Order: sequence, then structure tokens, then C-alpha cells
Amino acid sequence: MAGNSFGQLLRLTTFGESHGEAVGGILDGCPAGLLLDLDFIQSELNRRRPGQSDVVSSRNEKDELQIVSGIFEGKTTGAPIAFWVQNHDQHPADYDEMKDVFRPSHAGFAYEQKYGIYDYRGGGRASARETLARVAGGAIAKLFLKQTGITINAYVSQIGTVKLERPYGELDLNKTEESPVRCPDEAVSSEIVDLITKLKNAGDTTGGIITCIIRHVPPGLGKPVFDKLQANLAKAMLSIPAAKGFEYGSGFAGVSMKGSEHNDPWAYEHGKITTLTNFSGGIQGGISNGEDIYFRVAFKPVATLMQPQEMINRQGEKIKINPRGRHDVCVAPRAVPVVEAMAALVIADHYLWAKTN
Repeated sequence: MAGNSFGQLLRLTTFGESHGEAVGGILDGCPAGLLLDLDFIQSELNRRRPGQSDVVSSRNEKDELQIVSGIFEGKTTGAPIAFWVQNHDQHPADYDEMKDVFRPSHAGFAYEQKYGIYDYRGGGRASARETLARVAGGAIAKLFLKQTGITINAYVSQIGTVKLERPYGELDLNKTEESPVRCPDEAVSSEIVDLITKLKNAGDTTGGIITCIIRHVPPGLGKPVFDKLQANLAKAMLSIPAAKGFEYGSGFAGVSMKGSEHNDPWAYEHGKITTLTNFSGGIQGGISNGEDIYFRVAFKPVATLMQPQEMINRQGEKIKINPRGRHDVCVAPRAVPVVEAMAALVIADHYLWAKTN
């Protein structure tokens, strides 16, 4: 099975399944001499882990990270950084009745057609538990970017029909982690919690949108044509389980604007060239222009419902099963650190590219 690695100069390879022994990764290409703040890396994993509140999966995993190579005396050596987290709270029996059926909107049928085998226990390799390794690798990338002044902040801007309409510039993003659904607006956060609670009681699910802002990116990151910065960000985001859409800058809303409204006028302010507006989302011609990079990622409703669903087995027979297991009503709250991690990996990779080209 190929396709388990991401990045060029900074390259993350992940391994592990939802109900296997462990999930982990190898981060290759991290510059030597970087002081690794292990508490910070663990705190990023804690943001992603299940069991955080009543509105996410109740699976109780501590997700304690073990780094087994690539560091000496607390600093990176330039060698591959290998890490893993052991799976503890596994209930594979919850999936026994799923062994011979194809669940609606799950990867089972496609995996089995491609590989001839599928780990049905929680989705195996297709499980969002794989994102644990992305968050760990992304945390290291964040530590690298911290030296450059680049910051990355994501938050939930919509779940179901409940939207946060205010632009990110009007929000206090320090409040994001105070919300159980990672929405920095207290009133909207409360509405989202109510919606998730109702759906959970009904055994149903919903989707969501995450907004991400990358600040203090220097001009010049990205390459023309096939390695445009926004193209690599899009690939990173759409590789996250359940991601269904990506837009940056004005995105799809830009189609309803006139060019005279959409163009970002140049200006000279505070001793540097800047733009008066930022519909470009900080990227022009596939290369960063020094303005904020901002984008949104849409996530589909969780496919596993806690109510009877009609499925089909390998013989083509229709059957009804009431699924078991511990699942999120919406993945967006726990996907916020995943979005940040993938953004960090892309920006750090392009930063290293810029130093070599």
C-alpha cells in the first residue's frame, strides 16, 4: 500500500490502524538543532484525542507519545524522528457484525476492491485515528515555524446549519480552546453544543467547517504550476478523513464579485509593500505574498449513525444493522488540531524549499 507519506524536504510517513497495536510516524528532513518541547507536542495530541468532552467520541485513549529516534539531549539530530502511541481502549468486538457487510459511505467496499482485504475494526487504516501521527508530526513542524514567527490558528466556523458569520479579524482566537467545540464565539459555541447534543440523542450526525489562518508568512513560499502553495495546502486538507471541500481567500464567494471589487490594491504602509484587501488569501501565482493566508475546510457528516441502517453484504443481500462503537457526532471540533498540523507541515516544507532554491 503506497500513499502513506506526505511532503518533499520535510516528509511525514504514518503507520497504524484504529484497533491495531499502535499508531505512529516517521518525520524525515527536520533540521538538526531544533529544541523539541515534548510537553507542547503532547498538548497538541491532547487536543485531538477522544474523550475530551460530552460532544466527542467517548473512546478513552491517553495518547501518550513515545519518541524513539532522531533526538539527542532534547534536540533534533537531523536523523529521522520516529514516534508512536500505543492503542489501549480498543473494543474490536463492537465491529464483529460488520465483518461481512459494506456500511453506507464507508471505505470498506473500495478498500476491498483495491486490496482484496479490509480491516473492518473501526475502519482500519481509513480511520481518523491515523491523524494522531499527523498531529505529532505537525507539532514538530510548528516548533520549527515558531523560530520564524509564523503562527497557525484554526477554529470551527460552522457545524450543521449553525454558522459563525464574523470574519476572523474580529475574533479573539485565544478563546478557541475555551469552547468544547473549538468555536471562539461564545454564543455560537453554545448553539453548536445544543445542536450536537440533540443529534447525539437522536443517533444522528452532521458536518462542519474549519477556518484556518496562517500569519507572518514571508513572501516567496510556493512554486509555480504544479507545486503552488495553495495546491499543496488543498492536497493536505483533502487528505484528512471526512474532508470534502477546500477554499482559500475569497473562495467560491468570489465568483459573485466583479473584478473591480475582487482585485487587491497594492499599497506602501509601515515601510513595506502590502495590499489593502486580501481576497487573494495571501497567495498569488501560487506563491505567498506576505499577507495572511486563510482557508476553509468542509467535513462531511460522520458516516456511522447510532441508529439502524440498511446495508449490503458480500452476497448482495440487504440487511439492517444497528451499529455499535464510540463515534463523534461531528468530526470538526477534534479536526481543528489536524488542520493546523497539516498546514504546519506544508508551510514548513515550503519554507525549507525556499532556502534551497
